[in-house]
Amino acid sequence: MRRVPVPPKISGMSHSTHPTNKSAAPAAVTDSVKPSNFLRQIIESDLEKGTYATRRWAGTPGDATHHAAGQPDPAKIRTRFPPEPNGYLHIGHAKSICLNFGLARDYGGVCHMRFDDTNPEKEDTEYVNSILDAVQWLGFDWHANGQSHLFQASDYFDFMYRAAEYLIEAGHAYVDEQTPEQMRVNRGDFGKPGVDSPYRNHSAAENLTRFRQMRDGLYPDGAMVLRAKIDMASPNINMRDPAIYRIRRATHHHTGDKWCIYPMYTFAHPIEDALEQITHSICTLEFEDQRPFYDWLMARLIEGGLLGAPAPKQYEFARLNLTYVITSKRKLAQLVYDHRVNGWDDPRMPTIVGLRRRGYTPESLQLFAERIGVTKSDSWIDYATLEGCLRETLDASAPRAMAVLDPIKLVLTNWDEVMGADVLDDCSAPIHPHHPELGKRQFKMGPEVWIERSDFEETPPKGFFRLFPGNKVRLKYGHVIECTDAIKDEAGNVLSVRATVVKDTKSGTPGSDAIKVKGVITWVAVHDGIPAEVRIYDRLFLDAQPDAGAKDFLESLNPHSLKVVMAVVEPSLATVQAGDSFQFERHGYFVADRIDHTQSKPVFNLAVGLKDSWTK
Repeated sequence: MRRVPVPPKISGMSHSTHPTNKSAAPAAVTDSVKPSNFLRQIIESDLEKGTYATRRWAGTPGDATHHAAGQPDPAKIRTRFPPEPNGYLHIGHAKSICLNFGLARDYGGVCHMRFDDTNPEKEDTEYVNSILDAVQWLGFDWHANGQSHLFQASDYFDFMYRAAEYLIEAGHAYVDEQTPEQMRVNRGDFGKPGVDSPYRNHSAAENLTRFRQMRDGLYPDGAMVLRAKIDMASPNINMRDPAIYRIRRATHHHTGDKWCIYPMYTFAHPIEDALEQITHSICTLEFEDQRPFYDWLMARLIEGGLLGAPAPKQYEFARLNLTYVITSKRKLAQLVYDHRVNGWDDPRMPTIVGLRRRGYTPESLQLFAERIGVTKSDSWIDYATLEGCLRETLDASAPRAMAVLDPIKLVLTNWDEVMGADVLDDCSAPIHPHHPELGKRQFKMGPEVWIERSDFEETPPKGFFRLFPGNKVRLKYGHVIECTDAIKDEAGNVLSVRATVVKDTKSGTPGSDAIKVKGVITWVAVHDGIPAEVRIYDRLFLDAQPDAGAKDFLESLNPHSLKVVMAVVEPSLATVQAGDSFQFERHGYFVADRIDHTQSKPVFNLAVGLKDSWTK
């Protein structure tokens, strides 16, 4: 499996402090060996045969005449990422972004960033901005050959209207005034052919008049639609005279109130591809039944000279099905609006903004998209695969730090005797164990330190090698200590643990390994530990397929998907910035929250544990 390069993000730092390690854009894959899949095979075959070698590009989208006046296309292929700006992108969109932009990158092509904004009722500039930000954060860009390839379908409304009039004039479309219920009944089903509309054989002139009246606002919403005239007996129900224009009075976020009729997606999408000279139009499997209409429309508009040949081709791949996740925009919106989560960027959400806030990196999502591959059959991907990609990339790049998530005080009762009164002992640890060139982080040990409450047991179970009366352990990067006892309250709850320092056992000093211990525990000194809020996130759902079948996805919400603790972290984290990632030794990978973290009130989110423990 080819790996996405993970450049260390921790270079160029000063000693005795952590760097800021904002995620950089993933590097382009330069390996000569690439994982094959059916899309790559199609593209490679087209390149070998020169399927699109004669295409021309006029610098901007346009019709046949426009591109005929242009230059030979400098892009060997053209793909596109065409989201509708009606919500926040999620992990499934991340796969599509990586696929379309990645294929264009790998084959000397260009990927267009296109907003499919043909539905004025659900779209908003807020979503436009969030989508652009997500694509760029993932490491991709729509600039190539000195040009921006950022487009929006609404810019093509004039051409779409012109194409619709051509289809009417050529006898390939008609205005249908049946009610929606009549059209549904007359459409038939898989066992029964459809019935021709009584309006199907009206003259082109009459249909053109009606269509222009629709455009001019003479009829109410839903009064009539423009339908393609294909075959009401087709075994593919999508070819039974599909609607291609409807009346919809709604203010469009880009065109305002210029239009009161809007094209249907299945009509608009092929035209958008053709105007942009897309070669390989890649979409998910639910559009497979629409491909015959895509090809039919391309053939009709090329016959009429509106579009040039060769036409783009549509190819379908299986959408992402990830366990313990839902990707339905409607259901995600319900989680937000019912306050089951704390907004679209809640770190438990599968949205790109949520994943980013959780601590996912562009590199990890690129690696995930590549690792799961591209197929034409639906399957489920284990959520552990996604977590594994994050763990793998952060292991190579995340600086280390110590943190105590459930602190209890450890008092070293002989500190003054062994170390000297009021002495603080200098300790150090590598910023990253695999990058010694990055230097060390510095901190001091004193007579009181914080340890994990779980690191002490008055009566230890079998196999417990940490603190219990009479046992010795090493304080990581520091001294060996011997536990003596614990201080309790009247109810028997442990308030603090007491131990003695074993002389001449400091890590890295001569003779420090003379005393062998089985347990090593992390700690943070009381005198300079930094209080921090730590948010322990788990999977949002307990069911691997929370909305499969007739399930109510809300019933499988995990009531323990968020736990907030007050922790103590080492002083090297005093100056970290929001978005910086770290490995808290023994615990996992954490990120300084992008919204709530400040240096005066640190907030860290658990991104992923050190190992997969979900089924353990």
